[in-house]
Amino acid sequence: MLEINTIFDDLGPVKKSGDKPAPKRSITDIKQAVRDENRVNIYIDNKFFCSLDISQVVDYHLKIGKVLTEEELQDIRRASDFGKFYSRALEYVLSRPHSAKEIRDYLKKKTLNRTVRVKNRKTGEYQTKQKEGYDASLVPLVFERLEKHGYVDDERFARLWVENRNVSKGISKKKLKLELQQKGISSSIIEQVLEDNSRDEREELRKVIAKKANRYQDKQKFTQYLVRQGFNYSDVLEELLDFFSPE
Repeated sequence: MLEINTIFDDLGPVKKSGDKPAPKRSITDIKQAVRDENRVNIYIDNKFFCSLDISQVVDYHLKIGKVLTEEELQDIRRASDFGKFYSRALEYVLSRPHSAKEIRDYLKKKTLNRTVRVKNRKTGEYQTKQKEGYDASLVPLVFERLEKHGYVDDERFARLWVENRNVSKGISKKKLKLELQQKGISSSIIEQVLEDNSRDEREELRKVIAKKANRYQDKQKFTQYLVRQGFNYSDVLEELLDFFSPE
């Protein structure tokens, strides 16, 4: 069987000696899902059982009439949960660049139960209900799959962050370093990325001064603000003197 099946090799239920054989059930229908054309709905004994990616249907060799044991059904349901969880995670990582820490935090958040508002199709009224989170044991599996396909790359994320952060407004290297630390980027990557970047600290300082000068009538307070933004005190004094000096 293909890769999707090997994910759960060590997670299936342990069969105890002496257990009676579980009754087998059969697939009675396979229909394309309405909301996602890449998924299909699986019906067991004429009742909806779960939805799967089309690739998972192929991997599990599923077809109408196939007889499955309870253990196989549990494995398929878990694969269904994995597929839906991975799809949500993929949407998240493709929305914009994210650090590994951000991705892990997102995955963990998706395991929490939460209250959602749903619209009753018959009455048109909104109701609240509890939506169960994904199984927490799927988090490392989803993260590993994202990592395998190149969606987790802290160095690439850090370089994009440094290159694009406040390009027109200006930002100090000290603040960039702090932001990357908060994103969970390692010190070694931060130092390398900042060293390789061509943004000039003085030029960044001049951008901030030009952007914020109208807001500060008191030069001392302006100086304090710029220092809090991570710029060197002596650089701030020199650039402010130059900025406010009559031409």
